[in-house]
Amino acid sequence: MTTAVRTRAEAFRADTLARLRALTAVRLAGDLLVMVGVLLLDLWPGPWAETKASGWTLVAYFAVYVVMLPLRHLLPATVMIAGAAVPFFGPAMMVVLSYTAGRRIESWVKAVVSTAMTFVVVVLWWDWVERPLDIEPVYGMLILVTIFGVGVALPFLVGRYLAQREALVQAMQDREARMRVEHKMLSRQVRLRERSRIAQDMHDSLGHRLSLISVHAGALALDPSLGDKQREAIGVLRSAALTGMGELRAIIGVLRAEDGPDDDPATRTAESIDSLVSDARKAGVLVSLVRGGQAHPLPSRVSHAAYRVAQEGLTNAAKHAPGAAVQVTVKYEPDALVVEVRNNPSRNGSPVQAPGVGLIGLTERVRLAGGILHVGALPSGGFRIAAVLPYEETPLPDEPEDEQDETESPRGIRKWAGVGSIAGASVVLTIIIGGFTYLGAQPITDVVSQESLDRIEVGQPEAEVLAMLPAGDEPLVADGERKSQASPEPPGARCVYHITDEQSYLAKGTRVVRFCFRDGKLVEKKIHVQRTGQ
Repeated sequence: MTTAVRTRAEAFRADTLARLRALTAVRLAGDLLVMVGVLLLDLWPGPWAETKASGWTLVAYFAVYVVMLPLRHLLPATVMIAGAAVPFFGPAMMVVLSYTAGRRIESWVKAVVSTAMTFVVVVLWWDWVERPLDIEPVYGMLILVTIFGVGVALPFLVGRYLAQREALVQAMQDREARMRVEHKMLSRQVRLRERSRIAQDMHDSLGHRLSLISVHAGALALDPSLGDKQREAIGVLRSAALTGMGELRAIIGVLRAEDGPDDDPATRTAESIDSLVSDARKAGVLVSLVRGGQAHPLPSRVSHAAYRVAQEGLTNAAKHAPGAAVQVTVKYEPDALVVEVRNNPSRNGSPVQAPGVGLIGLTERVRLAGGILHVGALPSGGFRIAAVLPYEETPLPDEPEDEQDETESPRGIRKWAGVGSIAGASVVLTIIIGGFTYLGAQPITDVVSQESLDRIEVGQPEAEVLAMLPAGDEPLVADGERKSQASPEPPGARCVYHITDEQSYLAKGTRVVRFCFRDGKLVEKKIHVQRTGQ
């Protein structure tokens, strides 16, 4: 528990320092402007001031506002919940606190919990202090939901929506920057790959031709029938071919800068596997070479791949299974060359390790040669590397496409960011508007019924008439509004006004019945229509 508290305290301290370092003149000016606006709106004599405070009380209110407003950036959820419980906080203050909480709270779980706790505080405060005693529960609930929705929920959802959209835009910008960097790296890889292919083509074609020229020139120089001038010309020709091959190797070395110094296909061929095995024996490796089948001419790319399979197999055996016996097999099958390297388990009992980078590169080399590479452990505990290579020259296969990283796709950047906030705001508005619409369509039942109206006659005693009239007052039609459009009252009479028939809050007018009494008797029963807005 102590460690968790210490970790949270350190995180809070780091976040506070980061926010202070990120504070700019524009942000500071904006925050001061918000503070001044809230103070002018909420504190007396502001238009939204709920209490008339003066003197030291007003100073205390001012101090609380000045402390709570900056604190909302550091403790957004706590300040929002506490603000709902402070009696003198006005509407502007709650809107600002809720908006800031929506922007600053990142976790949706914490957002739901904090707004739920704020709603509980608002409900408790309404029941204990704010709700009038004579208000109907249904009206009280509607007023409560409206206050919470307009003052807390909507600003919170607006702030959360803007924060999510801002995070989405930032993520898209970061992704674009990362894609530009990756594009540069990919372009460089493509250039290097193309240089390597050019080098391979030059070596396979031009190098082979120069070698033939040099060999034929050397053989021609041994012809006894040639004269001195012919021999001199042939020598110049052979020298030029050798010089051209040397320059070609230098150019290939530049083009294939990423290859190692021993990666020359001209010297590392399938025929050189014998010397490779011999060198391994001299180094102390227990290795045997098995050849089979009728030798077949091989393309340079295939021959070099065969050599690299044997080389990589011996290297892995010496590295991962020191002291184990190794067998290298070069077998010319009717349709393909098979090169295999297998080793027994290590004498020291070390486990077989996973393939490394060398085997990954070897797989690519065999693929470019048109072959197939198999790598895996043997049931006996040893390891086996085997390649099947074609006898014919094959075109270079297309590069395999890289698997798309789902985390880098647009779906990974919160495709639906902000939709939850919009949906929440829509729900709040629907509840408020729907509630008022529903209540507005409900009939008013505390009226003079038609049955009572028919039973009441002029001349009846006042007490008898009043007993048949409703005792309550209608909430939406005040006494003055009932009289404003009625005819003058009879002289010396006392009149009461009641609504007759079932009316709704959405009606264009209200039917009002007037009962006038004089000397304890009913002297007038008159109905008029009180038009709305007149």
